[in-house]
Amino acid sequence: MTQPGIFGLGTPEHCYLEFSLHQDASAADLVKAVAGLSDPLSTGGGVNLVVGFRPELWAQVAPDELPPDVRSFTEPIIGTDGFQMPATQRDAWVWVAGGDRTAVFNNSRNVIAALADIASVASEVTGWGYEHNRDLTGFIDGTENPSLLVAPNVAVVGAGGPGAGSSVLLFQQWRHDSDAFQALPVEEQERVIGRTKADSVELDEDVMPATSHVSRTVVEEDGEELKIFRRNTAYGAATEHGTMFVGFSREQRVLDIMLRRMAGAYDDGLRDELTRYSTPVSGAYYLIPSVAALSRFAPEDED
Repeated sequence: MTQPGIFGLGTPEHCYLEFSLHQDASAADLVKAVAGLSDPLSTGGGVNLVVGFRPELWAQVAPDELPPDVRSFTEPIIGTDGFQMPATQRDAWVWVAGGDRTAVFNNSRNVIAALADIASVASEVTGWGYEHNRDLTGFIDGTENPSLLVAPNVAVVGAGGPGAGSSVLLFQQWRHDSDAFQALPVEEQERVIGRTKADSVELDEDVMPATSHVSRTVVEEDGEELKIFRRNTAYGAATEHGTMFVGFSREQRVLDIMLRRMAGAYDDGLRDELTRYSTPVSGAYYLIPSVAALSRFAPEDED
């Protein structure tokens, strides 16, 4: 079973925590502590909790539960025009999501306290839903997302191999230059994104720029689109804000190709036009273990 919070849609309040392991603590210490959080395997305390680990750290404690070819984000992706996607890999990731800001705040503090002896907070960002399903560009976010009936086939490692039931997460913070983007005429904004702003209809091929966000992020092989499952949110305040990219896939390579196509570091060398108005400030990959794999490290219930 996959951690259910991945598919827990409809939660408007979010907190993303990244942790760095203390020098005197072990990978096993961290995994056990995270597995011992307030029921991380289901919904509890008014929130959904999803947890993940640096792939190499998870491999130290559960080598048979790591899908093939999954690795950390340890080197920046270098694109055209000097554009870079930074690597800011940490050891563990905890996502607290809920319908109430107070519940998310309190549970986030509880998580930090529970891990304090083993790991320190390396980053904390709060996310929130903007206009139901739009990002801060004003465009609908996640139009390409598969339905919940199909999403597990896209986001979850299938049965029969290492890491069955797990997922690979790409986690990035993107800071927007909203003033510059909003200064563009709507028609030009639509050419940057590749969709209409009002109703998110994909532009016709004859007017769709090859550098549009849609053009760069659609990954195809043998005529078939390789999808991912996004749970993005807005973050920040009026003066500094952007998008938290929270993308899940059964294969890391799909996420990697998407990033390299955006940066202009893949095949045709074209760079995503949206990156002229949105700057990545972090980047990490995490292995999101299955419930069964994680539960093996959880403390036994006391009678």
